[in-house]
Amino acid sequence: MPRKMETLTIENVRKIRKGPGGEEIEILSGISLRARAGELLTVIGPSGGGKSTLVRLINRLEDPTDGRILLKGKDVLTLDPLELRRKVTLVQQKPFMFEGTVLDNLQIPFHFRGQTPPDRDDPTLRESLELWRISPDFLDRSARTLSLGQQQRVGLARILIGSPEVLLLDEPTSALDRPTGDRLADTLREICRSRNLTLLMVTHDLRLAERVSDRLAFLSDGLILEEGDAADLLNRPRHSRLRDFLAMPQAEAEI
Repeated sequence: MPRKMETLTIENVRKIRKGPGGEEIEILSGISLRARAGELLTVIGPSGGGKSTLVRLINRLEDPTDGRILLKGKDVLTLDPLELRRKVTLVQQKPFMFEGTVLDNLQIPFHFRGQTPPDRDDPTLRESLELWRISPDFLDRSARTLSLGQQQRVGLARILIGSPEVLLLDEPTSALDRPTGDRLADTLREICRSRNLTLLMVTHDLRLAERVSDRLAFLSDGLILEEGDAADLLNRPRHSRLRDFLAMPQAEAEI
């Protein structure tokens, strides 16, 4: 079988911020990762380890202090940030809904790009609704009155209509109950495969990571300490810090 193309390449990325007293604080220390088309890569690790900073760098909400991030071989720093964010889309922990109906929200990206938005019968829009299990009856409902889980699915449908190349997820199930989170996870895996989408997710939810991931990377204190096949890392961790992380009571409750 031919090797899948690497869509996203992170090479020796460091991020330094200034502390309250002006001191330098290293958030990320020489991070290197690769994510391929049709692959779901999950970065796990304790809070404060640098996971959210990493996805913000990929989407250029921040820029790295050193190192490079490549999208299909092109340094993201050479790309227009708006164009980059159409190709590399970040889904935050809490979805943002614009004023108006669900249909209005699904049409918003097209208005931003100066394009004619799809109507309610557009095949692409209908496909996105079906993928995220959103009833067409929801199109006329006020988006901000939906439950958090429903808003999460609408937000993801809005993104997928734009056909991104890379989808970044920051703790996507942190505010969802377990059944809703499981359904969301299954849909993410299905879309990753069917659309040959590169998906990078950061989470502390080990149960979610085990359910959907192809590969895992363990990030702690700004360092990738272990990386490899998801099942292998979760069942046969080699690094002592990963073993300790998996043995924590909250980890046991989530896996």
